[in-house]
Amino acid sequence: MGKPTGFMEYKRETPPKKDPFERSKNWQEFTLLMPESALRQQGARCMDCGVPFCQTGTSMDGSGEIGCPVYNLIPEWNDLVYRGHWKEALERLHKTNNFPEFTGRVCPAPCEGSCTVAISDDAVAIKSMEFHIVERGFQEGWIVPNPPRSRTGKKVAVVGSGPAGLAAAAQLNKAGHWVTVFEREDRIGGLLTYGIPDVKLPYHVVERRINLLKEEGIEFRTNVEIGKDVSAKQLKDDFDAVVLCTGATKPRDVNVKGRELKGIHFAMDFLTANTKSLLNSNHQDGNYISAKGKHVVVIGGGDTGADCITTSVRHGAKSITQFDINREKSNERPDNNPWPLFPIVHTVEDGHKEAAAVYGKDPRAYQVMTTKFVGDAEGHVKEIHTISVETTVHPDGSKTRVEIPGTEKVWPADLVFLAVGFTGPEEQLVRELELETDTRSNIKAEYGKYETSLEGVFAAGDNRRGQSLVVWAIHEGREAARECDKYLMGASNLP
Repeated sequence: MGKPTGFMEYKRETPPKKDPFERSKNWQEFTLLMPESALRQQGARCMDCGVPFCQTGTSMDGSGEIGCPVYNLIPEWNDLVYRGHWKEALERLHKTNNFPEFTGRVCPAPCEGSCTVAISDDAVAIKSMEFHIVERGFQEGWIVPNPPRSRTGKKVAVVGSGPAGLAAAAQLNKAGHWVTVFEREDRIGGLLTYGIPDVKLPYHVVERRINLLKEEGIEFRTNVEIGKDVSAKQLKDDFDAVVLCTGATKPRDVNVKGRELKGIHFAMDFLTANTKSLLNSNHQDGNYISAKGKHVVVIGGGDTGADCITTSVRHGAKSITQFDINREKSNERPDNNPWPLFPIVHTVEDGHKEAAAVYGKDPRAYQVMTTKFVGDAEGHVKEIHTISVETTVHPDGSKTRVEIPGTEKVWPADLVFLAVGFTGPEEQLVRELELETDTRSNIKAEYGKYETSLEGVFAAGDNRRGQSLVVWAIHEGREAARECDKYLMGASNLP
């Protein structure tokens, strides 16, 4: 590294963000850019650690993931930023990640949990470095269309335009194949567009990259649902290979008395309608579920639940509460979660900070299990009954929950969002192609190979691995493209 003692001389700094109370009044992106001098200091914090676990992208004895799934060359581009070689840093970044502008905004940064500096100090600010490198690239005009020099004549269909589908399409196009991406929604981007609030990942950022991919020769077809508008058989007949990147979009429900009441919605229905209305009309069309003036309860303690908070705050909800069935995590790693694994610790997301700024407290309630929903005379939910539970996690990963007597509580609720995960891909396309599935109803395709039970059909991302991170979807999309290229050509030069 250019400055071996940098990690001892400089403290971690991350990009400043607009005030949580003020930013909650609009839908604008709120992360600000840092000056170059500060970024070069942050690059200097990357130590000469010998074995950079941050970029390993592997697992340790089945205990969890380590480092960056796309194997970003993190020490290299940190050092290049420190030296002021921004264009070279961008080239290194694009070698492993097709879309650093997405991961630089929404990735939870498992790389930072595996940073060697993080053993005894704050990790290197890897995520913000990635964000600044790619944004500098766009500002300077370094990121331009780069179509393949020649074409193979082979045609590939990619079904789904989320991070896995876009990554697969970008790589297959780079190999010279003619690629068509099918998306059932009216805009390209899948989860990136309609699953993540616009304040976290603005659509113009997604569209910027989509326009580049179009100029490189990829065809995008929106409002086309395979199995409905185009049969799966026709798709197989018209293309030399198919890559399925349809996500795990089947939401997990709750089996609780009163579930049929009005005002109880799946989180993704809420988020999708909100973004679509925002982009179409700045909410003037009214085609969304409004939280304005309502007592909002979000059931589920994960990222999707936090996104519901982010959105509800901006609608002007009367109150917001988020139920987490688990205990509040410690600020320190538990004994079974050592470095360099991704740290399972207490975090405060941007949505939580905004809710605290607007309503005066963190919206989360822990160890809360819903026992029933109660409605009014019109059949609309008005309150939720809960009880506190103690959760025990067994060595095999199974969980036992025990109710704590005397902890019953009633919460006001005009609007409830279910954010308790997903159970796998939607089944229509899987059935029509007669694909084998695993015990979790995901498409069966071996990791690293990605070919399904039907020759010439590959699967990547959440529809194969289950609900996961954007960065893992990009990783699988890239790898599936390589295997698809091998199938078409007998060999592949794709990474």
